[in-house]
Amino acid sequence: MLGAFKKMFGDGNQRELKRLQKIVDKIEAMEPDMEKLSDDELRHKTEEFKQRYEQGESLDDMLVEAYSVVREGAKRVLGMRPFQVQLMGAISMHEGNIAEMKTGEGKTLASTMPAYLNALSGKGVHIVTVNDYLASRDSVDMGELYSFLGLTTGLNTNGLSKDEKREAYSKDIMYGTNNEFGFDYLRDNMVLYKEQMVQRPLHFAIIDEVDSILIDEARTPLIISGTAKKSADMYDAANSFVRLLAIEEDFTYDEKTKNVQLTEEGINKAERYFKIDNLFDLGNVSLIHHINQGLKAHQTMHRDADYVVQEGEVIIVDQFTGRLMQGRRYSDGLHQAIEAKEGLPIQNESMTLASITFQNFFRMYEKISGMTGTAKTEQEEFLSIYNMHVVQIPTNKPIVREDHADLVYKTTDGKFRAVVEEIKSLHDKGQPVLVGTVAVETSEIISRYLKKSNVSHNVLNAKNHFREAEIIENAGQKGAVTIATNMAGRGTDIKLGDGVVELGGLAVIGTERHESRRIDNQLRGRSGRQGDPGMSRFYLSTDDELMRRFASDNVRSMMERLGMDDSQPIESKMISRAVESAQKRVEGNNFDARKTILSFDDVLRQQREVIYKQRFEVLTSDNLREIVEQMIERTVSRTVQAHTADEVDENWELGAIVKYVQSNLVKEGDVTEADLKGKEPEEMEELIMAKIRERYNEKEAELTEEQMREFERVILLRTVDQKWMDHIDQMDQLRQGIHLRAYGQNDPLQEYQMEGFRMFEEMVQAIDEESARYVMKAEIRNNLQRQEVAQGATAVSGGSESKEKKKSQPYVKKDTVGRNDPCPCGSGKKYKNCHGS
Repeated sequence: MLGAFKKMFGDGNQRELKRLQKIVDKIEAMEPDMEKLSDDELRHKTEEFKQRYEQGESLDDMLVEAYSVVREGAKRVLGMRPFQVQLMGAISMHEGNIAEMKTGEGKTLASTMPAYLNALSGKGVHIVTVNDYLASRDSVDMGELYSFLGLTTGLNTNGLSKDEKREAYSKDIMYGTNNEFGFDYLRDNMVLYKEQMVQRPLHFAIIDEVDSILIDEARTPLIISGTAKKSADMYDAANSFVRLLAIEEDFTYDEKTKNVQLTEEGINKAERYFKIDNLFDLGNVSLIHHINQGLKAHQTMHRDADYVVQEGEVIIVDQFTGRLMQGRRYSDGLHQAIEAKEGLPIQNESMTLASITFQNFFRMYEKISGMTGTAKTEQEEFLSIYNMHVVQIPTNKPIVREDHADLVYKTTDGKFRAVVEEIKSLHDKGQPVLVGTVAVETSEIISRYLKKSNVSHNVLNAKNHFREAEIIENAGQKGAVTIATNMAGRGTDIKLGDGVVELGGLAVIGTERHESRRIDNQLRGRSGRQGDPGMSRFYLSTDDELMRRFASDNVRSMMERLGMDDSQPIESKMISRAVESAQKRVEGNNFDARKTILSFDDVLRQQREVIYKQRFEVLTSDNLREIVEQMIERTVSRTVQAHTADEVDENWELGAIVKYVQSNLVKEGDVTEADLKGKEPEEMEELIMAKIRERYNEKEAELTEEQMREFERVILLRTVDQKWMDHIDQMDQLRQGIHLRAYGQNDPLQEYQMEGFRMFEEMVQAIDEESARYVMKAEIRNNLQRQEVAQGATAVSGGSESKEKKKSQPYVKKDTVGRNDPCPCGSGKKYKNCHGS
C-alpha cells in the first residue's frame, strides 16, 4: 500500500510539474499581447471575464488569460514579475491543492492569481493567514494590485463592528486570520436577526502556512463561551416552592413519559408564591423552566437509584450497568435542580455556546487550497482528510545551503555550551545566526549563556511576540543573533543584509529535533532563500525527549565506553536516520490521534449543521406557523403513541393524554376523555390538532400578523439556543468519559455515535415540546423582544503553546446581579426585592 502511495505521489510530482509547465508556457506566450494593453484596457479585462463567467464560461477556461492579466498588473503596480515556478504554484492553488514553495519563493505574490481568478465569480475569496500582522500587510501590499485590476479588498480583524465586518466580507477578496473567520461563522449562527450576520456562503479559501493551520492547529477548538442567564437563587427558590406542592392537586405525573405538569391550582399557587400576575407571561419563561426541573428532580429522580451523593456532589448512576458515571451531569438544568433538592452547592451550568474545530470549519468551504514551505511529510493526511494533493514546486534558483549532519552530545549542558561556542564563533566574523528552539524555556537558557559571553542578541518569545515580524525581518543583518521557537515568524522572509552573502549567508542552529520533521524543515528553510548561501545544523543530546524515545541509553553507554567527555560530539548519519525514524513514528501517532478526534467531532458536526440550518430557517422565514404546527404535530403524535401502545384498547391511558394536552396545548375542557373514547390513535391526533388549530387561530386574531410571526420567532430562537447550548455541554461530558467504555470491550467511537444520536433525538423532541407549550400557552405582550440565552459571550481558543503544558480551558466571564438590577427570574422587580432578599 505504502509503495503504491509513493509511486503515485513520488514520481507523480514530476508528471504534475510537466503538466503545469505546459499551462505556464501558454501564460508566458500571452505576455507580448498583454504588454501592448493600456492600464484601462488591462483593467477592463476584469469586467470582460465576469461577463464571460456569467454567460457560462468556466474559470478553468479563463485561467491562462486571467493569470496573464494579473502578471502584467503585478509588473506595473508592484514592480514584480512572477516567475514560472510561482505560476505553477498559482495553478495548483486554483485546482484546490497545496503548493509547497520554499521560503522566499514568493507565495504571497503567487496567491494573487488564484484569488483574482476565483473572485471573478462574485462569491468572494478568503485569504487566511496565521496572524493579524500578515493579514494586514498582505491586504495593503496586494490590495494595490487588486484595486488596479478593478477588484475590492477587505481586511477582517478582531475588534471590527458587525457593520465593518459585513462590509469586509462583501469585498471580492478578503484577508484575515483562521481564528477570526471561524469565530465569525459561530457568531453568525448565534445572531437574533438575519441582518446581523456578516458572512456570505463560504466559497473559496487560500490558506497561507496551511500545514500550521490544518495540521498543527487542527485539534484546537474555537469556543464561544458566556454566562448562562440562570441563577443558583432561582433553583433554590423553585425547590422551596416545589416542596409545598401535592401530587394530583397541584401537579400531575405521567410515569410512562416521566412528564410532570402543574395543574390550574398549581399555577395559581406559583403566581401567589412568586408574586406575579401571570405565570405564562413571556417574561416568566425562565421561572416555568426552573419549576418544571424542580418537579422532575423531586418526582422522577430518586437518590441511590438514579443518582448518589458523594463528597458533596451528585453523581449519576448508569441505569444499565449500575456503575457511577463520574464527571457526567444531567442536562437542561436538571442536575442543578437535584443539587438544590439535596441542599448542595449549585454548580455553574454549561457555558459553551458554540464550538468548532479548524478541521471542520475549513471543510465547509466549497473549495480550499493552501501554500507552505513544508507539507510533503503530511501529504497522506492532507489527502485523506481535506482531499488536497501536495505539489512540490521547484525553487526559482537552486538551493546552495549546506545542511550539516547532527551533532550528538552526552548531556544537555554539553550541548548548550557547544551551541554557544558556535554562535560566538559565527558572531565574531559577523555572520547572522538564527537559533531555533523547541520550547520557550530553552530560548531563555540559551539567552542566559549568551549574556555571560557578552553576545548581543534578540529573543523572540511570548513576552515580545508583538515585535515578531520586526525581529525576524532583521535576523539576516550582519552580526545579528536571533533566538526563537522553531515556528516563530512564519510568513516573514529573512532577507540578507549588505555583505552577509560573502560571509556565508544566514546560519541556522537547531537546539533540538522537533517531533515533526516538517517543523525542522521549516527552521532549515529560513536560510538559503532565492539561491542565497547559508548553513544549518542541529545540536542534540542524549537527554533530548526524542533521543530518549529511541534508546539513547545505547548511545550514552557507547560514548562512555569510548571515553568521550561532554565536549566531544558524535557526528553520525546512522543516528540522524534513527532520529528521523523516531520522528516518523511520532508523526504517524499524531495523525492517528487527529483522525480519531475528527471521527468524534464529525458526530457533533452533523448535529451542528442540522441545528444551524433550522435556526437559519427561523431567522429568514416569513411565516413560521407551518414549522410550529409540525412541532406540535410531532409532540401530539408522541404523546398519543406513548399512551396507546398496548394492543388492548381498554388499557389505553386516555386520561394521561387529556392531562398532557390540557396542561400544555389547549384550554381546560377543549379535549376530554369522552372525545377520545372509541377512536383510533390517528383519529385522536386529528381531533386534538383540530382543537389546537382553533386555539391558534384565536391567538392570531388577538394580534397583528407581524406580532404573531415575531412571537413565534422569539419562542423558537430562545428554545433552540437554550437546548443546543445544553446539548453541547452534554456531548462534551459524554466524550470525556466515553473512552472508559473500551474496558467493557466496546468501541468508544461507536458508543459515542449511538449515544450522541440518542441525545440529539431527545434534544429535538425537547425543542418540539417546549416550543409547542410556549407558543400555545404563553401570553403575548406587545413589546416582544428577542433575547440571547446567555450573556457575556467570550470567544476563546486553545493555544498551541499552552497545549504543550496542559489542556487549555475556556475562559468564562462571570456575571453578577446588582441589588438594584432587574431580577433574573423575569418578575420585573429589583433583585433586592425579589430573589435577592
